[in-house]
Amino acid sequence: MDHTSSQANSQAHPFSRLDPQAVLEAVESVGLYGDGRLLALNSYENRVYQVGLEEGAPVVVKFYRPGRWSDAAILEEHAFTAELAEAEVPVVPASVIDGRTLHEHGGYRFAVFPRRGGRAPELGDPATLEWIGRFIGRIHAVGAAQPFLARPEINPQTFGRDPFDWLRTHGFVPPELAATWASVVEQALGGVARCYERAGDLPLLRLHGDCHGGNVLWTPDGPHFVDFDDSRMGPAVQDLWMLLSGERHEMVGQMADVLAGYEDFCEFHPRQLYLVEALRTLRLIHYASWLAMRWDDPAFPAAFPWFNTQRYWQDRILELREQVALMDEPPLWPV
Repeated sequence: MDHTSSQANSQAHPFSRLDPQAVLEAVESVGLYGDGRLLALNSYENRVYQVGLEEGAPVVVKFYRPGRWSDAAILEEHAFTAELAEAEVPVVPASVIDGRTLHEHGGYRFAVFPRRGGRAPELGDPATLEWIGRFIGRIHAVGAAQPFLARPEINPQTFGRDPFDWLRTHGFVPPELAATWASVVEQALGGVARCYERAGDLPLLRLHGDCHGGNVLWTPDGPHFVDFDDSRMGPAVQDLWMLLSGERHEMVGQMADVLAGYEDFCEFHPRQLYLVEALRTLRLIHYASWLAMRWDDPAFPAAFPWFNTQRYWQDRILELREQVALMDEPPLWPV
């Protein structure tokens, strides 16, 4: 394989210089003074810390991975969440400090957010799914008002073909499995193309982009949505399908519950249901490439020790074969 070991690259990864002192100095550069309490939060793409302050409540500080997003793309994320907050959608927008939301210190770009707590939602509860559906509908009503200009689109090229090509050219798949894996991915991408053909032309809008249960925090007042870092243009169903789980009949009921709330605020085009398994397939391909692209970051081998083993790629082959079959089944209900 032509990729180098994480040990050899441990001093070269993008966050090698971001130690606690650098975090506190960055916070101080925008006029906030830490009291010494620093808690690393669960994040791999970026680095996120809860920082206690000498005055006021703790804040959450997100340091953006160098080279991933342009300044314009980050500012589009901030503008979108600010629009949502203005529309009283429960999100956590970046704080405006000295007229800006995006700051730079020590070679790192970062943003400061108010701390918002919450617990994981009960996705098995129909009332909870309907409530979440209402708020996603409100997010999409705002998201449809104008497009992103600097952020890419979720589609078969960006989440399928491009990650596939990257993995093929960087030697991550074991040689004895590479031909089988490539053949199955090609079949899967063919299934994705057929799903998109059935769905036809659909409106694209600004999305949360990664709307799974971990990015929805529940409070006594209901849900609020966090982590718009993966926000992109795409079909509305991208923000709905990750809330589904279980057998087909269970997902049918879950989608009905979500849409019962969603359609109070935003129209849903039923042809999008052809994309549920296609988008799931694209996420599987994209996720494998995401792990591979970040493998020189020491946080990744530590957090994902099962990645890039023989068993990992064998499981991905089986998983994609299942997806090929699922994409040829009818949608969750007649369209």
